[in-house]
Amino acid sequence: MFFYARYPSSNTLKTYFPDVKFNRCVTSQMIKWFSNFREFFYIQMERFARQAVREALTRDGAPRLGRESQLRVGRDTELYRILNMHYNKSNVYQVPERFIEVSDVALREFHSAIWTGRDSDPCWKKGIYKIICKLDSPVPDAFRLPGCPVG
Repeated sequence: MFFYARYPSSNTLKTYFPDVKFNRCVTSQMIKWFSNFREFFYIQMERFARQAVREALTRDGAPRLGRESQLRVGRDTELYRILNMHYNKSNVYQVPERFIEVSDVALREFHSAIWTGRDSDPCWKKGIYKIICKLDSPVPDAFRLPGCPVG
């Protein structure tokens, strides 16, 4: 479900987990799980963005041309492999293209913030979170079916 919704509401969770008996504690725990999923996602984005910034600099600190154009998330990248292994350990689900697009946006936003020094502000990630929050996609109805996986 994280491939579609990084910020699910409690109503979304209740819709897609009909077998769960929701109360305040259970709802809070599920929201916390998604928060942990997001945290892993953002940690990886920041890690890869910082690595790209380091690689983009020569020893004298002058930027190498053309490095940002190589900054992407694709099915053949290490970042994709790490995210897929974390969220899709058994590789049961087909990772939607939209998730790759969202990951690409997140990576570029982190890279831009780090490259321009905005990461020196203690609240530098908030703007990125607001952008990614708006990129959630509808969760396919097939996720409501018993014994789902969606392929």
